[in-house]
Order: sequence, then C-alpha cells, then structure tokens
Amino acid sequence: MNGALLAASRISALVLAVAVAVHLYVIIDAVQQGLTAAALLGRTHGNWAFLALYGCFVLAASVHAPIGLRAVLAEWLGCSGKLADALLIGFGILIAVLGMRAAWAVFAA
Repeated sequence: MNGALLAASRISALVLAVAVAVHLYVIIDAVQQGLTAAALLGRTHGNWAFLALYGCFVLAASVHAPIGLRAVLAEWLGCSGKLADALLIGFGILIAVLGMRAAWAVFAA
C-alpha cells in the first residue's frame, strides 16, 4: 500500500472511530429514553449536526472500505491493477451516494 492510501486509510479510520462512538452514544441514549422511531425522526429532521455527523461517517466509510477491500482482493485473490482500482473507486462512489441519500432522507423526513 502506498503512502497516500495508508494515510487515507488511517485518517478515515480515525473519523469512523469518532463517528461510531457518537452513533453508539446516541443509540444508547435513545434506548434508555424509550424513544420511538417517530421521535427519533423528529430529532433528526432538519438537524444540521445530525447531517454533518452522518455525512462525515458516510464519507469516511466510502474512503476506508474500498482501501481495505483493495488489500483483501490483492492478498486473497491476487486481483490488483487498474481494473481492480477502478471497480473499487466505483464501489466507494456507490457507498458515498447511497449513504448520503440515506442521511439526507432522514434529515429531510
């Protein structure tokens, strides 16, 4: 793995660690308060902090996952090169688009 991919992997892992910790805190808090799905959507509707958190979560995942899969494909299947990189870039874009659509849908609900 080259230096730029290693740095991107480590930075995205750091962002994911923070986002997951906040996400778990929010889930535990909601469960302890006995919130319903409707109440949760009410909290997230129009909440820019929610959108920023989950936007960062999605973008970090869309960077981190393809880099990890690239290493797995190369090690386990011997699949590497420009085609594998292009497919993984497409996979990262797919994660980003679908994840941002989901975050926006909850924000705008």
